[in-house]
Amino acid sequence: MSVQKFFLTVTLGLFAFIGILGWVKKGKDKAHLPATQNAVQEVAFNEKNNPIPLDAEILHAPIVAKNDKPQKTALPTDVDLPTANYIESFFDPAALKLPIVETIQYSSRVPWLKGKPAWVSDYASHYKTSKHFIARSLNSKPDYLSQNVKHGDRFNVLRMDKDFYFYLLVDVSRCKMWFYYVDNDTEERVLVKTYHVGLGRPDEMKGSGNLTPIGKYTLGEKIAVYRPGIMGFHNNQSVEMVRIFGSRWIPFEKEIEGCTAPAKGLGLHGNPLQYDNQTGKWKEDCSGVGQYTSDGCLRLSQSDMEELFSIIVSRPAVVELVKDFHNAELPGKEKHLN
Repeated sequence: MSVQKFFLTVTLGLFAFIGILGWVKKGKDKAHLPATQNAVQEVAFNEKNNPIPLDAEILHAPIVAKNDKPQKTALPTDVDLPTANYIESFFDPAALKLPIVETIQYSSRVPWLKGKPAWVSDYASHYKTSKHFIARSLNSKPDYLSQNVKHGDRFNVLRMDKDFYFYLLVDVSRCKMWFYYVDNDTEERVLVKTYHVGLGRPDEMKGSGNLTPIGKYTLGEKIAVYRPGIMGFHNNQSVEMVRIFGSRWIPFEKEIEGCTAPAKGLGLHGNPLQYDNQTGKWKEDCSGVGQYTSDGCLRLSQSDMEELFSIIVSRPAVVELVKDFHNAELPGKEKHLN
């Protein structure tokens, strides 16, 4: 090998060695860089579409899609909701007296009716208490039709000297209803009973999320008592009314405040009744209570609807429907019965 070739080979070897040393040093320096510098070209986007570095924390954080809907906040448990059942205080002369109820003694001769004997219907008219109410009080059981009465019988009626109204609060998220009366003189509110109800089918286009509206309504006077064989029109079809509305109906009358639907066509009614060909008897369909299956009306069990009907139909009544009980602005100040 000539001297000239020898020096050329050595020179190329030195350049190669220097290059290898440089590459190794660069790799070692890069290994000691902070993680954020290593990942500076890896970016994500926050909710404002601004780039953010994917550092160690972000890479291990849960990924939330931009279009994900927020999770629905769980409602408070029913433990902190009020409950009561003083319903027998309306009907039983021996029970704890509600301030709006009094016990009277039957006589066919009364000072407020001249020229004829007074019957249950006359007492009902005079005391502004339904015949159904008096019948249950007389019969000491949920019999709202039998009106057999004799001299000296004692029964309850609603007091004439008290100015009050009935107030129903419905929580559409829980399918529950609270039954109050409100004394206009003392501005006191008394919880009488809580009920489970059925409500309208889900509908995301409605303010309440289902066919039952939100808002405050008065209840109307065009009430109805249905028996098998009584026909009527529902959805432009002739139907046997007990198959749709059960034995009782109370309509919404007019909108008061915050209503997401007109009152017309809405109301409270009992469970539908179905005729059982095998037994020859009418049977209550209880599947709708606590569920969202109606066309928008409030549905109660037949026993609950019949007792509520007997109490509230003879005095002013309001129903308010809210998404959550805790958001309701209840009238008056609460009073607890002793």
